[in-house]
Amino acid sequence: MKSNLLANPAGTAIVVVLLIVVLLAGVLLIIQARLKKCPPDKIMVIYGYGKRGKSAASSLCVHGGARFIWPFIQAYQFLDLTPISINIDLKKALSRQNIRIDVPSIFTVAISNEPGIMQNAAERLLGLHMEDIQNIAKDVIFGQLRLVIATMDIEEINTDRDKFLEAVSKNVEGELKKIGLKLINVNVTDINDESGYIDALGKEAAAKAINDAKKSVAEKNRDGSVGEANAQSDQRIQVATANLKAVQGENLSYADMSQSNASRREVEAESLRRATAAEKIAAAKALQEAYSAEEDAELKRAARETATLKADVIVRTEIEKEKLTLQAEAEAEQIRRKAKGEADAIYSKLEAEARGTVELLKSQASGFGEIVQQAGGKADDAVKLLIADKLEALVKTQVEAVKNLKIDKITVWDGMNGKDGSSTTSNFMSSMLKAIPPLNEVFKMSGMQLPAYLGKVDETAPAAE
Repeated sequence: MKSNLLANPAGTAIVVVLLIVVLLAGVLLIIQARLKKCPPDKIMVIYGYGKRGKSAASSLCVHGGARFIWPFIQAYQFLDLTPISINIDLKKALSRQNIRIDVPSIFTVAISNEPGIMQNAAERLLGLHMEDIQNIAKDVIFGQLRLVIATMDIEEINTDRDKFLEAVSKNVEGELKKIGLKLINVNVTDINDESGYIDALGKEAAAKAINDAKKSVAEKNRDGSVGEANAQSDQRIQVATANLKAVQGENLSYADMSQSNASRREVEAESLRRATAAEKIAAAKALQEAYSAEEDAELKRAARETATLKADVIVRTEIEKEKLTLQAEAEAEQIRRKAKGEADAIYSKLEAEARGTVELLKSQASGFGEIVQQAGGKADDAVKLLIADKLEALVKTQVEAVKNLKIDKITVWDGMNGKDGSSTTSNFMSSMLKAIPPLNEVFKMSGMQLPAYLGKVDETAPAAE
């Protein structure tokens, strides 16, 4: 089966694709299983990844959203943000006046979702049941409530409830934050004392309120009678004043009516005048705008015709210019290519000649090496062999030097004025023959000697003068 899969590339590709799909599906399932979402009414505490420094948090608190929990190295738990209602039945708390009072109240607290306080809740409340958290908060509230009552008088606590609740909220909330809680609401139901001081204050306040009410009723009755008499007097005065004002108003109304009619007629005349002027002005403006529109149309038509003419001439000129430019560039490119071809041909020819010269020199050097080898490794003997091979050509060259001399007739006027009284003619012929290098000299210049059967030259004889 394995050989069949290898022989079938399409089947192999399908198997590979299936494996990749299975792997991706497994990875997605793992991600889905470890991707934990935090609902808005809870705090997700992720722990187990270790600290990174002394100031690093021991866990990660997430409120809302989602986080990936790494398997084997991380774990998570939830903290519930549901509000907790705590009944505080405080008995015999000592006030600043050393009077013991009862302050029954209801506190509503919850785990805080603020960043810093949320970390405190994760460190101190994680894993506890709701009852355990309630008991811890109750202990904190009891202590702080007693502390606040000890700093206030009963009158302040009983009458100024806002101040009392503000002090309680400030002290209690500060302590609750240390364990990760926040204070939502405080409701004091009733305040009592065992000595009856608060009841006495209540009775005193009630009696004062009753007396104040009776006094207020009597004052109101008095004010009512006086007010009624004043009201009747004011009524008569106001009626007479109103009648007088009515008569004066009628007179003024008639005068105003007449003036209004005059003003109306004046306004109508002015309106008619302005309307007539406006119509004439509007007609004039309409004619002016019509003339202006015609003028603008003519100017635009002239500009369009000018632009059309310019476009035709300029476009035609540009096309011709572009054509000439392209032709010049083509000719220049043809000349450059031709010159480059000629240069390449000359370079190839010179390169071939150089290679031929090198090969010739190599052949000559190789042949010379063989000659030296045949001469027993002696370069001088090899040179002598070469010169001996070229001796015929050398002698031929010496003969060619005087071969073309034509002497048809020689007239000699010899006055016997030669050296030592000898004939000048014999000296001329001797000098002429000496002009041809002897064969022995030729061999000596070549580093060779004539064979013995040709005779020897006396080396000790003085050279001819």
